[in-house]
Amino acid sequence: MRFNFKIIDKKDINSIIPLIQKLTNNTNSDALLKERFADMVDENYECAGVFDSEASDNKLIGICGMWFQTRHYCGKSMEVDHFYIDDAFQGIGLGKAFSKWLCNYAKSRGCNTSELNTYVQNYPSHKFYYNAGYEIYGYHFYKTL
Repeated sequence: MRFNFKIIDKKDINSIIPLIQKLTNNTNSDALLKERFADMVDENYECAGVFDSEASDNKLIGICGMWFQTRHYCGKSMEVDHFYIDDAFQGIGLGKAFSKWLCNYAKSRGCNTSELNTYVQNYPSHKFYYNAGYEIYGYHFYKTL
């Protein structure tokens, strides 16, 4: 198989920064992201990667962060965070395969549900998540303190 999915070791978490910056249009500096990811890996956070095994360096071409928690309304849950496939690899079913792998991983961790947030104007993601079996349950609110 050309593409493989695996959990990125905590010590290698900064390898996701270039893809995070593509996803967010470079809104945060490397230094700030390194600081935040150092905290995140100690707070029930993991990250999975999509690797291109045909690339000489087994190039990281996709990522998905995962938060694990127990919620009163659904039990143990995985919250998907920053799901991204590099533009050059979109449209070939890789996102669908990765999403399925992530759900199987969550099940192996004892999760009952998978949840996520997506931006209101990100219509392509809405279609993608609907097709992956997600349902809209509410709104996500945000307040800067």
